[in-house]
This record gives sequence, structure tokens and C-alpha cells, in this order.
Amino acid sequence: MSDTYFAAPELRTIDGADAEWFTPSEFARGPWDPEACHGGPPTALLVRAMEQAVPTMRLVRVTVDLGKPVPMAGFSIRATVTRSGRSVAATAVTLSDVDGVVRATAIGLHIATLETPMFDGPLDNAGIEWPQFADAVPGRFPIRKIRHGLTGFRDSVEMRYPQGTVAGDIGSSTVWMRTIGIVAGEEPTAFQRICPLADCGNAFSRHAEAETVSFVNPDLAIAVHRSPVGEWLGMRSVSQWQPDGIGLVASTLFDDSGPVGTATQTMLLRPA
Repeated sequence: MSDTYFAAPELRTIDGADAEWFTPSEFARGPWDPEACHGGPPTALLVRAMEQAVPTMRLVRVTVDLGKPVPMAGFSIRATVTRSGRSVAATAVTLSDVDGVVRATAIGLHIATLETPMFDGPLDNAGIEWPQFADAVPGRFPIRKIRHGLTGFRDSVEMRYPQGTVAGDIGSSTVWMRTIGIVAGEEPTAFQRICPLADCGNAFSRHAEAETVSFVNPDLAIAVHRSPVGEWLGMRSVSQWQPDGIGLVASTLFDDSGPVGTATQTMLLRPA
């Protein structure tokens, strides 16, 4: 795949200040509203802005508030450093539409890495045997029907599942995904690459099909303890749906060497 979710950014003057303007491709389109983006690709741009704001530290956590639909018509992104220390920093980012209306906000946590390692290797006491990509087999994207017939996010990904898994079946699941690039002309960072996958937990661990229940996430939180390696990245997701219309998805993110972090989504559940 050679396409990307966004064209190269334009520099525009908005409210008297310069800001990058991003135009989505059709692959950034979400499943619910044909005029709105899937949450994963814009999250990658928020991460991009955070990493550029604090290039000397590693971004380890991003918490996104998806307050309004992110428009396919395009948007601007601005980042500010809200905490600047020798070991820890913090950033805040806003995503605004052409009218200046804020559509999404995010906060990031950055931590300085050590030049001299403290341990001989990673320490992990989860006691879990992690999936291997070599054992996975091709499968389809889990959501079969969407609310429009246009090209969208699900057309931009390749999927792999553990052998013996029914691809896209209802229930908790483990999946590998490879996506297209984020911004035209740029190589995405490891954190940027994992964002589209991290926003898919609600699709991979659903309790019903989208034709019956709408399961929209108004937020996304991603925390990584190391940078994922490779184009194919994995996720193991479980979800809790409550009768009062609230749910939670918890996902473990991994690559071929083991876990790299976690992602959570708070769910707004409503009859479709």
C-alpha cells in the first residue's frame, strides 16, 4: 500500500498565528458518519505534534478527548508545552475545524530516557505467552456493515489473526494489523504507527454487530513503555458493556517481541 491518511500539511495563518492544516484522504473516513474521520488517524497527528513539541524526550502516554466529529473537510493542529522539566514534560494539543471550532483535544506525557541501561533487558512479570506474527493467518476487518458505502478506514488495513480464530467474530480477540502511512512524504514514528490500531479495540472486542448497537468511543488513551517495532503490530482486546449504555475496552498492544503498551476506550453504547 502506498497511500496515506493525510496529504502533506499546508501552513496557514489562523487567528493571526501559523498552524499546520491537514486534508484527510478517503482512507481516514470513519464507519459512522461519511463526513467524519476514524479516530485513529487523527490521533496519530496529535501524537506527531506532541513529538515535535518535545523532541528530546520519549512520548509515553497520550489521552485524547474526541469531543466532536473530526471533519473530512480538514483541520488544523496546534501544540503547546505545558510542563518542561529535565526528566518529565507535558504537552497539550488542539484540533480545530475551518471555523476554529475545537473538535478534539489531547494531553501528552513525555519522559527522558537513560543513556546507560539500568537492566540487562526488559523485565516483564505478566506471565503471558505473546502471539507470534509467523503463526497468524489473513482475515477480514471485523466490522462487516457500515453506515455508508464509501471508501474508509477499513479499506486501508491488512489483517492477520491467530490460527483457528474466526476472523471478525463477536467477542474478545487478538489481531495483527498493518496500515498505510500517516502523512504523505513522511515516515511515521513508532508511536504514530500504533495509533490507528489502538483505536480499533471497540471493533475487535464487541458484544454485538454495529447494525444492532452503536459503540462509539468519545475518548482514547494510549500508554507505551517501549517503541513498537515493525509495520505489523498486534492487539489483544476485551470489553465490558453495561445495560445503562456505558462500556470500556482494554487492549494490550504488542509486536513480535512482546508487549509495548496499553490502550483504553470509554464506550457510548446506544441502540443502532
